[in-house]
Amino acid sequence: MTDTIHGRIATRPPLFRDRKEAGQLLGGCLASYRDKDALVLGIPRGGVPVAAEVALALDAEMDIIVARKLGSPVSAELAIGAVTANGGRYVDATAIRELRVSDGYLRGVTDAEMVEARRREERFRGSRPAPVLKDRIVILIDDGLATGATMRAAVRSVRKAMPARLVVAVPVAPPHTCAELRREADEVVCPYQPEPFWAVGLFYRDFAPTEDSEVQSILRHAYDRRPARRAA
Repeated sequence: MTDTIHGRIATRPPLFRDRKEAGQLLGGCLASYRDKDALVLGIPRGGVPVAAEVALALDAEMDIIVARKLGSPVSAELAIGAVTANGGRYVDATAIRELRVSDGYLRGVTDAEMVEARRREERFRGSRPAPVLKDRIVILIDDGLATGATMRAAVRSVRKAMPARLVVAVPVAPPHTCAELRREADEVVCPYQPEPFWAVGLFYRDFAPTEDSEVQSILRHAYDRRPARRAA
C-alpha cells in the first residue's frame, strides 16, 4: 500500500515515535509564530503533550480547550458532532439525517457533554484563570484528526472570543478534513496528510492513552514558566 504525502508517494505512512516527537516536528512547522505572544491550546487529552512541545518551541503561553464528541443514539463511539465547555458546537448534518437523530436527543446529548466539558476543564485547570484569547494569535493543537469534529467545535468556540488569528495545527490528518477546516480557521498546518487515512494511532509507535494526571502536570509546568517568559 502506498500513501500520498505532500504530493510524494511513500511506501508507508509517516510514523512518530510518540506525541512528544510529533509536537517537536509540529513546532518546527510553526516557527514563524515564535516570540509573537501566541497562545497554544491543546485538546485533552492526547493533544496536550503535543501542544506542550509546540509551546516550548515557540516560547508561547499554553493552556487547554476541552471538546467532547456527541455520541449517536446507535453508539456513543459514533460521533454526530462535538461541543466545548462554552457552547462551541459542530454537528454532522449528514450523520444526523442518516441516523434520524431527533432534536430532543441532540439537545440532550449536547447539554450532557457540555457539562462534562466544563467539569474536565475545571479539573485540568484547577484554580488557574483561563487565558485571554481576544486579539491574540491562537493555535489549536491535537495529536491528529480523523473526522475533525472535536477540532471544528474548538474552532467555533475560540472564534467567539475574537482572536487576531486562529490557526489549527496537527501532525497528521486526511486531506479532506484539512480542507474542511480551512473554511473555518485562518490557517491549517498539517505536515502529513496521507491518503488513504485509517486512524490517528497508526501513525505513532507509542499511542498510549494520556492520563488526566499527565495533563494536569503539563499544565502546572506551563503555568509556572509563564511569568518568566513574559518578564523576559
